[in-house]
Parts: sequence; C-alpha cells; structure tokens
Amino acid sequence: MPRVPRILEPIAGFGVTFATMFRKKHTEQYPEEKVPTAPRYHGRHQLNRYADGLEKCIGCELCAWACPADAIFVEGADNTEDERYSPGERYGRIYQINYLRCIGCGLCVEACPTRALTMTNEYEMVGDDRAGLIYEKQDLLGPMLDGMVPAPHDMAPGTTHADYYRGDVLRAAQSAPHGAAPGEAAPPTQGAPTHGDGS
Repeated sequence: MPRVPRILEPIAGFGVTFATMFRKKHTEQYPEEKVPTAPRYHGRHQLNRYADGLEKCIGCELCAWACPADAIFVEGADNTEDERYSPGERYGRIYQINYLRCIGCGLCVEACPTRALTMTNEYEMVGDDRAGLIYEKQDLLGPMLDGMVPAPHDMAPGTTHADYYRGDVLRAAQSAPHGAAPGEAAPPTQGAPTHGDGS
C-alpha cells in the first residue's frame, strides 16, 4: 500500500468522513416501524426449563459472580422430596436481574453451567418506576410449552440427572419401562398448578 504524503495525512484521516458526507441518509422510523434485531442480539434474559417443566437453574450463583456490573442476585435452596424445582440437588429460589445496572455483555450466559440463562431479542425495557426494572424470577422464567408441567414435581420416570443435563429427558422417559412422557409423569406435589397452566 503506497504511503500517503505527509502533507495529505490530515485529509486522509478525514477520508471516512468525506466519503459518508454525501451519501443518502437512512432514518429508521422507530417505534412506528420496528426493524428485526440481529439473531444473536443481547436483550432481556430468560431462565430456561427442561422439556418436562423442571427449571434448569441450580442456584450456583456463577452468573452473579461473572457479572461485571453486579446486576444479578441469586439465592439457591435445596430441592426436597416434596418440592423439586430442578433435577439437581439445588435450585434458584431467588433470582433477580437489575436492568438499571445490566450492560448486556452476556458474561452471565457464558458462566452458566446448565444453559439455564440465555438472552432473548427483547430490548424494549423501559419504565418510570425504578423497582419495575428489577426483574424477579417469575418475570424471567421462560414460557410453559406443550408437555411441560410447572414445577415443583418429580423428575420424569426412568430418567437420571445425566439425562437432564444432556437434554435427553424426552427420549429417556419414553424408553422407560412404563413409557411415561415427562408431561405425564407422577402428578405434581400439592399446591402446584395443573398441566398446561402457565401461571
């Protein structure tokens, strides 16, 4: 690449500016016309579930430790025989993300060992109340899909912890001796919502 003469260096430095000065301006008409975000856009977080409805979060707090803005607060608790929220020993009893602090870096997602935390494309998070921008666990949990039973409930018959972490819940449950699907597993414990109720 030929070297620019010293006298022309200031002009070359403004090359990008001069090249764009006369281009046609593009104005997005937001919010009347919303342009789709990039597929990997870092938007609002989501706490994911397994195929049978159990939560993926194990309350390990690694996401909170990885957050450079100290925007995440997690408090774990032990699963019991009467109340099981995740296939492991523990689950996230309290999960909060303060979107007044969050910088959308995604380090929390990278730190999560069970892929419980991901980021959606949702970016319209505004409000006139500071407390409303601190999202609680119920605000972050993913939607209930077909075949899911709201936690707490037992693991699907014939499955192990390893089946859950490999994502083989449906296959392992269907190949169990009784062939019960996760959505048709033992009934949820007392006080849990019925099948298909996303509340």
